[in-house]
Amino acid sequence: MNPSNSGQKEDIRASQIRKRIADKIKNYNSYSFTKLQDDALKTFFDLAQEFEEQQDFYLICVLIPQVFFQLNCSLCLINSDKQFEMVCSSASSTDNLTKKSCYRSTQIENTVLDENCFAIPIKGKGQSLENIAEFHQKGVFGIFEIHSVSVLTDHTNLFFEKYVNRIGYQLHNRFISEKNREHLQFIKNLVNDIGHNVIVPNMYFKLFYKRLKGKIDRANTISQEMIEQFEGKPDETAENDNMDPPLLAQELSYVNQSMGRQFQEILSHYEQTSLFLETLLRRSHFEQGQYVIEPKKINFRKKIIRPQLDRYIPQLEERGIKVDNQLLNIPDDEFTVVADVGLISQAYANYISNAVKYTRAVIDINGFSHKFVTFEMEVVENCFGEGKEGLKLNVFSTGPHIPSEDIPSLFEEGYRGNNVESEYGTGHGLQFVKEVIELHGGIKSYEPTDSGNNFYFILPR
Repeated sequence: MNPSNSGQKEDIRASQIRKRIADKIKNYNSYSFTKLQDDALKTFFDLAQEFEEQQDFYLICVLIPQVFFQLNCSLCLINSDKQFEMVCSSASSTDNLTKKSCYRSTQIENTVLDENCFAIPIKGKGQSLENIAEFHQKGVFGIFEIHSVSVLTDHTNLFFEKYVNRIGYQLHNRFISEKNREHLQFIKNLVNDIGHNVIVPNMYFKLFYKRLKGKIDRANTISQEMIEQFEGKPDETAENDNMDPPLLAQELSYVNQSMGRQFQEILSHYEQTSLFLETLLRRSHFEQGQYVIEPKKINFRKKIIRPQLDRYIPQLEERGIKVDNQLLNIPDDEFTVVADVGLISQAYANYISNAVKYTRAVIDINGFSHKFVTFEMEVVENCFGEGKEGLKLNVFSTGPHIPSEDIPSLFEEGYRGNNVESEYGTGHGLQFVKEVIELHGGIKSYEPTDSGNNFYFILPR
């Protein structure tokens, strides 16, 4: 996000909040609540924070009016049948106040005052009502009843309307908190299910691939032995059944070699998919509520760059994009970098995936068309302070430069630039890169070059 735009949005929000503060001051002055009424509201707020159990909160709601104003109250909430049901009352059982005395109407949207009861609808926060399924269709999810209404005045009625508003906001937040707890518990159970039903069974594929590789190797050995066996010998069966054993052996060898190559492609895809799956579904992510890195000393060429490039070479070639698949600019050494192989691999894969989609041909000064991607890795001196090196990984692709107005938002969630044309995307890939690289204490960025665009990230060494 552009810092100037961020600052402007912050100023606007601050201005809006100042206005709401001024509005509240004006409103409270107009209410002219008594000290006793102010104390009742303060007590309600304090105790609502102190008591966590839901039933305790219900009691607070009905006992505040009783203790401060000697008024019996009932709290009714909507149930699964969309009917209001009393959940708490300040009256004793001898007062003959039962659940049947709850206000009957399910269409209440405004306060109702009759000779027996002052019924005030309980509403939540308008913009987030849809997040709670229990809400009434009109946003009403409860009724607060005040009995002995003959002692109430218009000013007292106003106070209780404001009091019930506070009850509604507190209940709304508590409903959301409860749903969040249920959601977290579901996630914990889901993680256990994933480990039991996905990760562990996935490990068996390694055994299956190993056995299949053994059979392919044995078939290659047999075909080679057949070729050697028939070399220099006349074909005694060719005249009778048109079979040529040496040619059959060669054909079998060709088929086995093709199977071997296809096996290697499938194995590579499986290994990378398993790496991503096991990395993203790591239990520690869910327990801590953020990505948790497992740092290792990495040979970037072998562990990250080569596996990801091999996955995308068929797609690059299909689009006529030339690629340096020999990785001549990548040293074959281990670098001491605090990095998580799985997470960094996915970040790097997102860069290559974008290169597949957005690489375009460019015309050089001699009028020749070029369309290619290149990969480089370099050490950046003093990148993270004096004497602190960084390891920079570049993914360059030819094509028109990204518009300057798009650059500040490239790594924002859901953002897609004006140059995406008809290419499919969600706008999440670069945001994932940002999250992962920043988690490693690194730098991610983009830079236009003479012939195209370079996306890179730098990790501390």
